[in-house]
Amino acid sequence: MKKLILSLSFLFLMGFSAHSAAQEKEPSSKKEPFEFQKINNKAFGVGEVLKYKVAYGWINAGEARIEVKSVDRKIKNRELLHIVGEGKTVKSFDWFFKVRDRYESYVDKEGLFPWLFIRRVDEGGYIINQDYQFFQDKGYVKNEEDSTYKVPHGVQDMLSAFYFARTLDFQSAEKNQVFTVPSFVDEEFFPLRIRYIGDETVKIKEGKFKCMKFHPVVQEGRIFADDDDLTVYITKDENKIPILAKAKVLVGSIRMELTGYENLANPVAKID
Repeated sequence: MKKLILSLSFLFLMGFSAHSAAQEKEPSSKKEPFEFQKINNKAFGVGEVLKYKVAYGWINAGEARIEVKSVDRKIKNRELLHIVGEGKTVKSFDWFFKVRDRYESYVDKEGLFPWLFIRRVDEGGYIINQDYQFFQDKGYVKNEEDSTYKVPHGVQDMLSAFYFARTLDFQSAEKNQVFTVPSFVDEEFFPLRIRYIGDETVKIKEGKFKCMKFHPVVQEGRIFADDDDLTVYITKDENKIPILAKAKVLVGSIRMELTGYENLANPVAKID
């Protein structure tokens, strides 16, 4: 069953975070003073909370919560944001397949790239503990076993990518345009890709929203077999929050829907 449901938050975050449009720069042979990237973030701020429910078929299976927190800590004398994502099955579903997942990312406030990523997954007894240190100025990641992996500056983890993507400008996106973000997932540098399908009005329990629709670009060996196996809708506004994700799995389907939000940075594209 863990191959069907996976992690509640992992499934969703990987689906949405893939749509970032960052481009990996070609390495230069000329050595220049290192400069951290700077991102103009108007999409979110400290205090934002997003809440979701997860359904497996017609069954209410779980819930997820993602929050942006302030933190009294610096890395390399740089200010940070502490992003925490938690996913769990509801009590009535625990007997079938119990999930208790927690993700944390300590993100550079100015550059919106991770310095530290912590993953604690317990899915039906299947345990994953990951601790990644990102040496963004040196071009590598170190895991909990002290193994190192070469990565480009600005590489994202599976949680930080979700927030980095929200700072991008999609106003000029064209139908079928593919966007890519360099990410580090499960000891692997992985360019996540997603395709913009078009705009659509989406109705959920929270109301009607103007949205942009995306499909991932499937790569061999990944979770989904076809591009349309996962569909993600994000609000067509400056917040760019995902309100609905629908995924086809081997048996049935998974649906993740926004149930609440707090302290958004901008007005939301909700239709009265």
